[in-house]
Amino acid sequence: MNAAVARVFPIATVVAAIMIVWYGFTVYLNAPWQIERYEKAGIEWQMEDLVRDTMALDRPILPAPHQIAIEIWQTTVEKKITSKRSLIYHGGITLSSTLLGFLMGTVLGIGLAVSIVENRAMDKSLMPWIITSQTIPILAIAPMIIVVLNSVGLTGLLPKALISTYLSFFPVVVGMVKGLRSPDPMHIDLMRTYKASRMQLFWKLRLPASVPFLFASMKVAIAISLVGAIVGELPTGAIAGLGARLLAGSYYGQTIQIWSALISAACMAAILISIVGLISHITLKRMGLQQ
Repeated sequence: MNAAVARVFPIATVVAAIMIVWYGFTVYLNAPWQIERYEKAGIEWQMEDLVRDTMALDRPILPAPHQIAIEIWQTTVEKKITSKRSLIYHGGITLSSTLLGFLMGTVLGIGLAVSIVENRAMDKSLMPWIITSQTIPILAIAPMIIVVLNSVGLTGLLPKALISTYLSFFPVVVGMVKGLRSPDPMHIDLMRTYKASRMQLFWKLRLPASVPFLFASMKVAIAISLVGAIVGELPTGAIAGLGARLLAGSYYGQTIQIWSALISAACMAAILISIVGLISHITLKRMGLQQ
């Protein structure tokens, strides 16, 4: 019990501190607008009135945490999954692009990493371009990808998934290259003394040693893949997906809707990372690399 409290208490303390600061800024940022409304209506107000009313605005500058929680509850539990106002519906569309992009990014990243480690020419020629590719802002390249693919008839899921792929392959490449080069040189020399082939060296030594690095990079890749899917929905004027909820909220000044979509995306990312972490724990435990 003490161990559980020791794990939970620091997290609870940080969350409580964030909530206190958040509520404070909610009152601070929304107060000028609310005071102006009081003055126009000729209403005498007290501090408790100001605190209460700044946390009940329909379109606040910064919504209170409980307003976001209510919005998420109403758009998940109280709405049918097929409803266009359901966050589950929009989240499912974004999730499909995220998973497809993550899958393609992981496969591409592993393939590039193997090529770089096994071929010195690829290492010298390809790695600098891979690093350079990540210096291009995704907000700049996403519309170009969407326009080019639309011009050849590719619409819907694939363009958004390719943007996720563009973001997610990089951490996988870097992690796998590091992992494939992580075996001790003495172990490599030992296998070579037993006349192990290059393929045997790869499958028996390099690949198993790279698994922990792969899963660590996949945790980063799955989160950034979600970002790519949301960004991919923005320049298309999408009508579905978490990106579409953000667009609709910005068009109509619905800040509560914007924040609920952001919090939902953060929760989705946390769940996806946890799933990758669970698979990592099971895999490494079976390999004898983790207790």
